[in-house]
Amino acid sequence: MTSVCNRALVVDDQKGVRQLLREALLIVGVTAELACDGQQALERLGQESYGLVLLDMKMPGMSGLEVLTEMRRRGDKTPVWMMTAYEEVKLYEEAQRLGAEQYVIKPFDVMDLAQKVNLWLRSPV
Repeated sequence: MTSVCNRALVVDDQKGVRQLLREALLIVGVTAELACDGQQALERLGQESYGLVLLDMKMPGMSGLEVLTEMRRRGDKTPVWMMTAYEEVKLYEEAQRLGAEQYVIKPFDVMDLAQKVNLWLRSPV
């Protein structure tokens, strides 16, 4: 059984991004589950525990900020790293206000991000 601290939820509407991140995270020893949109992410978060959520900022339907807002409204304190192809300062400031830990700009080096996630998940709280 995988410990919570070693599990991540990857939420992105692009299938290729989700799969690449899952493969890279597995290489560094992190189990990743995938969600294709905000609703699926909230369902998974209601059923499972994760050490980190990698959350795309811009998705059809429910945006990453809306997902993060709903997580916090539900009392879910799971750490979140926001991913986006856009450097929008106001959106990032709002995400930080809601408790986002990091802001990852796309395109990113997948293995570098996986290593950072691994180190972050294994660091003492």
